[in-house]
Amino acid sequence: MDILSISIVIFCILELFNVFILYFKPTSKIGNGTGIFNALNNIKDDEPMYLFVHYLIYWVAGVKLIFIFLLFVILFTASQLTKVLTIIAMILSISTYFFKLHPILKKLDDLGKITPKGYSKKLKYMIIGFLCLFIISLVIYFLS
Repeated sequence: MDILSISIVIFCILELFNVFILYFKPTSKIGNGTGIFNALNNIKDDEPMYLFVHYLIYWVAGVKLIFIFLLFVILFTASQLTKVLTIIAMILSISTYFFKLHPILKKLDDLGKITPKGYSKKLKYMIIGFLCLFIISLVIYFLS
């Protein structure tokens, strides 16, 4: 298995754990669990809002699952060129976290609306880790 395939598999395995968390324990504080948001506790008595938020959580989980399955199709059927382009697409798509999601999460963190405090920084480093995984795999692929 080549380095590009290995990086895709690592990403898929980690994201599968996140999908399981979102589907079966969405209010968890691990992985992509939404339990870090203090506001989630404030809406438990507001059934329509609670259901809406959970709908969005499950929708995100479903989108992640589609993405993972497509990556597995690429992994098992695609040419090397397609895998290279997939890694580049992963780098670009994951980078979008820093344009909208991170500023919101950081602001919520600064306002004390996330538990544990500092979670935005932890998630930032996890996202940077994914980016490094894919960038390093591309570099190794082109150098070998």
